[in-house]
Amino acid sequence: MSPVSRNRRRNGKKRSVRSGTPLALLGAPEECDCPHCTGEQGVPSDIGDLLAQSVDLDAMQEPLDVELASAMLLAIGAAMSDDIESVVRELFVPTFEAKATPEARAMLAGLGALADGDAGRAATEAAGRLADSGVTAASWLAELAEPVAVEEPRRFADPSGFTFLLAARFARAGRSHVIAVAMDDCDCGAAGHLLIIEAARWPEAREALLSELRAGGVDVREKALRPADFRRSVETALDARASHDRTDPEAVNALVEDEGPGDAALALLLRAWVRALPLPTQRRRGRLHDAELDVASISKLLDMLVPPGRGGALPMPRRRIDVPPKRKKSDGAAPIHQIKVSLRGARPPIWRRLEVPADITLARLHTLIQVAFDWHDSHLHVFETPYGSFGTPDPQLGHRAASRITLEQVAPAAGDKLRYTYDFGDNWEHDILVERVLDRDASATYPRCVGGRRAAPPEDCGGVWGYAELVEIVGDPAHPEHRERLDWLDLGDPADFDPARFDAKAVTAALQQRR
Repeated sequence: MSPVSRNRRRNGKKRSVRSGTPLALLGAPEECDCPHCTGEQGVPSDIGDLLAQSVDLDAMQEPLDVELASAMLLAIGAAMSDDIESVVRELFVPTFEAKATPEARAMLAGLGALADGDAGRAATEAAGRLADSGVTAASWLAELAEPVAVEEPRRFADPSGFTFLLAARFARAGRSHVIAVAMDDCDCGAAGHLLIIEAARWPEAREALLSELRAGGVDVREKALRPADFRRSVETALDARASHDRTDPEAVNALVEDEGPGDAALALLLRAWVRALPLPTQRRRGRLHDAELDVASISKLLDMLVPPGRGGALPMPRRRIDVPPKRKKSDGAAPIHQIKVSLRGARPPIWRRLEVPADITLARLHTLIQVAFDWHDSHLHVFETPYGSFGTPDPQLGHRAASRITLEQVAPAAGDKLRYTYDFGDNWEHDILVERVLDRDASATYPRCVGGRRAAPPEDCGGVWGYAELVEIVGDPAHPEHRERLDWLDLGDPADFDPARFDAKAVTAALQQRR
């Protein structure tokens, strides 16, 4: 039996979690006319008797069982009402509390663990009242109150940045499971299928999933994610999926699979578990510089408030402007864009001149910039263009999928400009200028670096101001923080730190390794 299909047998009854075919995500992106992208969303408002089925507490042997049962109930309620908090407080909680049985207490505890805000508190308080009144509970139910630890968050992606899978291990009270989210960057970055796998079986399942992708010719690479970035990526993917499912006439029927909970229920469980992670807006410990005021953000705010002059901020539209269509095969091969990518605010200037095919996606351009500046793709990014913002899809931030847009769609001519921001904490802002549009050189291999200046700053050093401070301190052996900064850079000799270093040939070699 494949380790991807998690079959759990309880008292002779088979209970499993949907596995499906989560990795069938290959193929060229297509234009999306889904309600999530067009804004034509609707939510059913009818709600019926959702509590007709009894809870089989005897079939449950761990907190995950009652969480999944509660998640299925919440998923059904959310599909039938746009006010799930009221449904929990006014229907689920009083109905279960009135039953006053061990099963009802378990379900209230499960709802309290999964539901957010006032709804979760109401369920937890009701479970407490049943406990005070003498209603018994399974011995393992107390584990629901234990904190969930999220460990080893990972992203599985190809070299161009196309994400296929997000996965992390969730541990609580000595039990642990891995939840994996199959991603579809071609579908607004929405989550595909969700898998829940016993931690002991994850290595085998991981190899099975990667083998399936590699058998299709995909170069999959595994990378650790910061906890906050993992939370943002998961929540963004789940939000996009929820918006699609909300108007799917089959969504309600698919909430519960023949052998267990469907993806909607697993999504609710995953949302509850990732709430243990820091919010994406929080700065993580371990950065070299953590000023009270983010000067880069203040500068960005001023750009928005003050009308830009020549050489200033990009002229951003107040409403979304349709992106020009992509190049057709009949149009012939795309030309070459010579672009200058400059790190904004760096003194002395730090920049790279790259030659890239004009029809590369912005997701691919992101990867090339990461290589050219020796960044490590450990943080979020966004491209600001005259047609809107593109990066990891995020409906709340207004970011659309960078994998769906090409460079020449948003910057077709010499003189066109883009803004690229990497790491929303340190705010490494880059100005991208299309310097020239060139015919392809048959003797050349693209992409390539044909110019530049100075080494890029190390990640997490506090932005351009933190980097300037770092250069000053490392260059001054008498500075009291000199040795501390060298240790942070993992250098034994200050001579090994050379901010003026730049080698276009080495950058080109690195770029072409990522072709």
